Amino acid sequence: MDLSIKEAIGARRPVRTWITRSRVRLYSLATLALYAVFLVVWSLHSTGFTDTGIARPATDFSVFWAASHVMLHGASWQAYDPTTFASIERALFGNRAEFSLLPWLYPPTFLLVVTPLSLLPLPLSYALATIAGLVAFSWTVMRLSGLASTSIGRDVGVLALVASPGAFVAALYGQNSLLTAALVATAILWLDRRPVFSGIFIGLLSIKPQMALLFPFVLIATRAWRTFICAAVTASLFTLVSALICGTQTIALFLAGTRFVRESILERNDHFWRCSPTAFAALRSAGLPQWSAYAVQALVACVAIGVACSVWRGTRDVRLRAAVFVIATLLANPYVWHYELAWLGVALAALFAAGLSEGWLRGEQTLLAAGWLLPLFELANSVAGLPQAGVVVLLLMLMMVLRRQRLMMRARP
Repeated sequence: MDLSIKEAIGARRPVRTWITRSRVRLYSLATLALYAVFLVVWSLHSTGFTDTGIARPATDFSVFWAASHVMLHGASWQAYDPTTFASIERALFGNRAEFSLLPWLYPPTFLLVVTPLSLLPLPLSYALATIAGLVAFSWTVMRLSGLASTSIGRDVGVLALVASPGAFVAALYGQNSLLTAALVATAILWLDRRPVFSGIFIGLLSIKPQMALLFPFVLIATRAWRTFICAAVTASLFTLVSALICGTQTIALFLAGTRFVRESILERNDHFWRCSPTAFAALRSAGLPQWSAYAVQALVACVAIGVACSVWRGTRDVRLRAAVFVIATLLANPYVWHYELAWLGVALAALFAAGLSEGWLRGEQTLLAAGWLLPLFELANSVAGLPQAGVVVLLLMLMMVLRRQRLMMRARP
């Protein structure tokens, strides 16, 4: 199979490999240095992150930590009551500007997961959670992509993943996207060999259910019934246990909170539009009416789901399956923040390993570089307010995976 796809790519116009081991190491180290400079400047500007009028790192993690405090010292419903939760945040963190509107918007499953966080002081809890997320993310993505067996090697591959802008943005906010990316990578890696365990990891994504949107489609398309059933059972049991511990009213309160997300953030928040690489955000930030943005978003979602199902049916290569799943999920979901682009690390590593082992097609390396930089663009665009280009990059990456999979099918003996 590998020889056939190599021959098919080699028969085309030769493409020089310019993303080499030495360059990946250099770019990764330079990027880490830029992160350090950014944090130093931020710290100086905010007087060591003590200025209450300026946001500081770990903003979102602070919300998780506050929710943990509620679970350990209060009643779980308080996390879902915006007024009560805001008063708890002010009591814990003072009158900081970033906590003027940072409610708890997650399901009871994730409320259960974050419960132990406030057993440690916030800085230590944040540091340990971030390190754990980076370790889980890099280890699972390296296993799935096979980068260690390419010319890049394990050391530079891990360095590139840790230095990736997607990982940096997620770590900067203290978000859970490194954890969910690790769950997705593990689920896809084990799909054929350990379908039951794969289903369990998919079910655990109920901590952020909108990011598991595509799994029912691709599992049905490939008739992975054992995984599908295990995922459904795991998600149901996880939800039931969390409801029993947190209280059944938290499910109703969470569902009621989704209306706030839709009306106040997705549909009306121009800051979100500047940070979100979706068709909906691109059209709303360009001034188009809401109905047309929803219509185009639905069309893009249908295309993304169709391409993902086609690729999954056409190959068992976990690299292509993981890449198309991640990209299609980001395209199909209208509610995607910049920190969710940590998921792109899975796709980038998988496609990079495929290109190194099988050869490159025209434009692939440039597109991967654009995808690698995309989280930084989305982060900076919250201030710059440039036209939303993220959806274009993601669509081109989706077509890139489809082109490679089609070529693989034609090359099959």
